[in-house]
Amino acid sequence: MEEQVKTVDTAELLESYRELLKTVEMLPLRISGNSMAPFLVHGRDTVFLTAVKRPLGVGDIALYQRDSGAYVLHRICAVEQNGRYTMVGDAQTAVERGIREEQIFAVVCRAIRKGKEQGPGSFWWEFFEKVWVRVIWLRPCLQRMYGGARNVLGRKRK
Repeated sequence: MEEQVKTVDTAELLESYRELLKTVEMLPLRISGNSMAPFLVHGRDTVFLTAVKRPLGVGDIALYQRDSGAYVLHRICAVEQNGRYTMVGDAQTAVERGIREEQIFAVVCRAIRKGKEQGPGSFWWEFFEKVWVRVIWLRPCLQRMYGGARNVLGRKRK
């Protein structure tokens, strides 16, 4: 059976998700946007969201609403002394400080990445949660090296 994909208004969908997460255990969300690459890729990957039921920490991927109304799925890179969070996308080096606990309404508990399930304990989940989040300043260099290696390896395979 072929998968059907429908485009919907993100704000409306996520407002519905906010309410649904009060009564259901988990909801899927197809990734839209590139801020969480290379771990999560636009249109390819899906995350599974749950309501926040535990203290969040560095490495967790959270869905929150900015004061502007925009919804964002980013990773926590620091918990500030005042209890607020500093967030960053896996593809980014600029962090967003001061996210309040009440702005966060869901956390990613697992993902389908490149067609394979990823969750706590899997190699890529652990790498991005524990390593990638701590090398924000090195990301541009690492991404260039990775891109160069892919180009070289890709040419050798042909």
